[in-house]
Amino acid sequence: MLNTYLDQIKAQADPERAVQMAAYHKVERPYLGVANPVLNDLTKAWRKELDVPVRVELADALWQTNIHEGRLAAAKLLTQARIRPDEAVWALLQSWLPDFDAWAVADHACMALQKRLSADPARLDQVELWTTSDHMWTRRAALVATLPWTKQNHPKPDDLARRDRILGWAAGYVPDRDWFIQKAIAWWLRELSKHDAPRVVAFLAEHGSAMKPFARREAGKYLKDQLE
Repeated sequence: MLNTYLDQIKAQADPERAVQMAAYHKVERPYLGVANPVLNDLTKAWRKELDVPVRVELADALWQTNIHEGRLAAAKLLTQARIRPDEAVWALLQSWLPDFDAWAVADHACMALQKRLSADPARLDQVELWTTSDHMWTRRAALVATLPWTKQNHPKPDDLARRDRILGWAAGYVPDRDWFIQKAIAWWLRELSKHDAPRVVAFLAEHGSAMKPFARREAGKYLKDQLE
C-alpha cells in the first residue's frame, strides 16, 4: 500500500528544489523537493478515499520512511476536525513525538494534534506530561499543539481554565534558554494577545523580564501601548 501513495509524491519530485530544502531545514533526511500545495492536494484526495483505519496505517508507514515529504504527508493525512473514531489517530500522533527533530515536520504533526485536542480537551492531561520531557521538541509541542486555546473570541469558563493551565506551562518554560522554546512561548502569547490581551499583559509583567529579549518583543507585538 505504501508504495502506491509514496509513488504519487515521488512523481512530483524536483531534485533542484530538494537540494534547497535540505539546506534550509538543516536536518539530515531524504528530501524530494515536493511543494506543500502539492502535498495538500494529494492528501486531501487520500482522506476522501480511505477510511480511518487505513489512513492510520498509511500515515504510520509514510512517517516511518523518514522522507521529509512523507512525514508531512503523514501528518496532513490525519489533520481533520472530525475523525471518528480518533483514538488510534491520537495514539499514533503521540507516538511520533520522540521523532520530532525539525520545526516543519513538528509543526505539521502539531496541526493534527491540535484537531484531536480540540475534539477532546481531556487529552490535555496527557499533554501536560510532555512539558517535563527531556526532549525539547516534545516540550515545544505542548505549546504548539494547544494553540487553539489562544484563538477563541468567546471562550467558555472551561476554556478559560484551560488557557490559564497552558499559560502555567509557558511560565514554567521561561527559564529554558533554548531558542525554539522561547519562540514557542512568544508564539503562544502573541496569538493570545489578539483575543485576550489582559492575560498576556499580566504574563509579561510577571515573567517578561526573564524571557529572552526577542521572545518578549514578539509576544508583545500586537499590544503596543498596553505594555509599560
